[in-house]
Amino acid sequence: MSELSVNMPVVRKPTLISNLISNVRLFWQGALLSYVAMFAWLEPTVYIASKVLLPLAQILFFSFLGMYATNSQDPTFYVIGNAIQMVAINGIYGVTMSIGGDRWNGTLAYLFGTPANRLSLFVGRATMHVIDGALGAAMGLLWGVLVLRLDLSHANLPILALTILVTTFSTSALGLLLGCLSLVTLNVMFINNTVYFLLLIFSGANLDISMQPAWIQTISQLLPLTRGIAAARGVIAGKGWDEVAPLIGGEFLMGLIYVFIGYTFFRWFEFQAKRRGTLETM
Repeated sequence: MSELSVNMPVVRKPTLISNLISNVRLFWQGALLSYVAMFAWLEPTVYIASKVLLPLAQILFFSFLGMYATNSQDPTFYVIGNAIQMVAINGIYGVTMSIGGDRWNGTLAYLFGTPANRLSLFVGRATMHVIDGALGAAMGLLWGVLVLRLDLSHANLPILALTILVTTFSTSALGLLLGCLSLVTLNVMFINNTVYFLLLIFSGANLDISMQPAWIQTISQLLPLTRGIAAARGVIAGKGWDEVAPLIGGEFLMGLIYVFIGYTFFRWFEFQAKRRGTLETM
């Protein structure tokens, strides 16, 4: 017995540091692999067109339409609004597909069967889309400078970059919530399209929210993008950190709220699916 006890391996309990390292590794691997997996069905040419040509088309369309409707010669309002609004492509469509893809590809059972940290798995799905969405907004602003002579000379570029990053995060958080809806519905693309086009109106990308009816203003304050677009316009107009910080902070808080709601719904779905024994459909 003594010889056995000497040769038995010592089982060490995981420490706080080892758990943290494990969760970070899980977070990064899940973020990267879920993003790369999209190219199993997405052609590189489609991706390039969506990142380069789509921002140009949307900005030109709404800029000329807005200038014609308001009899204005300055497209700045519409260029900034639609450039920042481009983050919704990744936030709404990309993140939703990263979440729903586990159900469509039949891997949801493996996801729910693993003991991995659920929050790392859940939030990690949006990480690469936050980076990619921010690049899309930057491309939109670049088109604005090259084609419509958007003036960035008064902008504090680091604050503008932070504004874009925070806005992409909050919009991706909404995408996490919509991704959870893809676990319980067969037509989530209808929901995605509806939300995307509603954001064109309620986010203030193409309409001055302060001049809209009270009910539109109320809805806009409950959505991502609204404060981010307002902050971007302020930064480009030359406003300092003290003036735009409340807008950026509010946008970040809105993102945290949507992450919390989406994660709560995600865990509820997992509990219900395991209880009913239906991991692929509710």
